[in-house]
Amino acid sequence: MDESMTANMFTPQALVAMGQAYPNEAVRLTHTMLDHPLLGLDALEALASSLPAACVEYNPGALPIGIAPEDIPVSPLGIAETVRTIDRNGSWMVIKRIEQHPAYGRLLHALLDELKDIVQPRTGAMERCEGFVFVTSPGSVTPFHFDPEHNILLQIRGSKTMTVFPADDEELIDPTVHEAFHLGGHHRNLPWQDEFGARGQPVEIHPGEAIYVPVKAPHWVQNGPEVSISLSVTWRSEWSVAEADARAFNHVLRQIGIAPRRPAAYPARNLAKSLAYRAVRRVKGPVAPT
Repeated sequence: MDESMTANMFTPQALVAMGQAYPNEAVRLTHTMLDHPLLGLDALEALASSLPAACVEYNPGALPIGIAPEDIPVSPLGIAETVRTIDRNGSWMVIKRIEQHPAYGRLLHALLDELKDIVQPRTGAMERCEGFVFVTSPGSVTPFHFDPEHNILLQIRGSKTMTVFPADDEELIDPTVHEAFHLGGHHRNLPWQDEFGARGQPVEIHPGEAIYVPVKAPHWVQNGPEVSISLSVTWRSEWSVAEADARAFNHVLRQIGIAPRRPAAYPARNLAKSLAYRAVRRVKGPVAPT
């Protein structure tokens, strides 16, 4: 077996830091993934070309911090050309669900296995484990958005600054946006206002560094002056799935005139609302957003 698949990929210091921060706080980590053979441009071009077209998203990089998904221009380049000319084409691309490729699947699970002793006692089993690779031109912006997964972004080449915001700040995101998102009625991109800027924590990461991003913590990313390659490893947890169900059940309550409380922060489990929403879904099917 390739030694790169068996050696520790997070440093001991990273595991200590992760243990202190997980699951509520963003934190900078360190890793040993530099020069990994699966994460060079040639290997990533081959990976992107081998996956279904829906698993590769590429966008122009000169975007504002806040932009609606329907306003994002369509890139004129194909997958292979985007990777080959990433140093000058002003784009960013993401190769999604890399675990579909056996070698990348082994890489993803080897990384996540190093975190299980931290994660599982706190938020439950790691579920829906997925990997994403971002290949980004100098200076490109990934707009303001949030994600439903626990996420660690490992910087392999180049640098970027991720500005992370508190997940529970309702002045940034109205609770109804959370609810619509979990019901399929809202894109991950979020409306931006310039006054939000002071509420964020900018974290700059370089090769050999990473950042853990909590579930639903809004963030935007500014790439540095060089080509960037980043590996994102993500997972859902029993806790995050229950939070999502609770958000969806809150939508049901609003439909009958009740103003619900938002789901409680970890370590509360939100099981009552989660189970209630699952019961509603079994009887009525998926609830449509309004």
